[in-house]
This record gives sequence, C-alpha cells and structure tokens, in this order.
Amino acid sequence: MSLVLVLNGPNLNLLGSREPEIYGNDTLDTIAGRLEDQAQALGLTLDIRQSNHEGHLVDWLQEAGSLGALAVILNAGALTHTSVAIHDAIKAISVPVIEVHLSNPHAREAFRHHSFVSLVARGTIAGFGAGSYTLALDAAAALRQ
Repeated sequence: MSLVLVLNGPNLNLLGSREPEIYGNDTLDTIAGRLEDQAQALGLTLDIRQSNHEGHLVDWLQEAGSLGALAVILNAGALTHTSVAIHDAIKAISVPVIEVHLSNPHAREAFRHHSFVSLVARGTIAGFGAGSYTLALDAAAALRQ
C-alpha cells in the first residue's frame, strides 16, 4: 500500500472550537477518521500528524522520502504565509506536496493571500472545509498513475 503523510500545522488541533464560522465544526480527529476510511477504499495508508511547531513540520517533510511516501498533504496553517523554512523543506524533497486549506485564503485578509507553500507545492486545494482534505487525498491517489 502507498503511504500518504498528512501534516497539520499550528492551531489545527483546535478545529471544531476555533472560529467554526470559518473552519467548520469538524475536529481534526473527525477529519482524520474520514480520511482513514477513504484511504482504505483507495488502497492507501496514512500517517497523520499535527504540531504547533515549525521545526516538527520541517523534520516531517524531510522524513517523507525515507518513509517512501507517495505524497504529503500539508495544511501548514498560518505558517503557510510566513515560513521560508517550510518552503525550503518542500523544495528539498522529491515527494510531491499537496497544499490544503479549509477556508479560501484569497477570500480572507490580505496577509493570507501569499503562500510560501504554493510556490513549491504540486497543487493547492482550498475553500471546501473538511472536504479539502478528501479532495487532496483523491489527488494523492491519482499520483500513482
């Protein structure tokens, strides 16, 4: 089975309670459960992680190749807009990264319109709430072809 890393950045551990009018009512655990079901149907295995620390995300991105990951689904949270380190980590690896956002950053505050991740990601899926993750998993599965 092909492995997909699902990496979640700062404050995503608060999903379900943090600004539900923007991010929805689903918790990260609920989203993870849906992804696990979908992954099984697609013949994929998942490794789902969350950290509020930039360095963890960088380490995990660097680890993706040694794990033999098919793809990384990355919701870097606010680090999307600030982290050159995450940008550089994505550039340094050969595993494709699919950027995910629950909301549409371009429909929000101006500071969210720039993404250091988008510049080096294989693609971006945003604005579909928790469904952004399932769309990203479909995109990851398509990379097997």
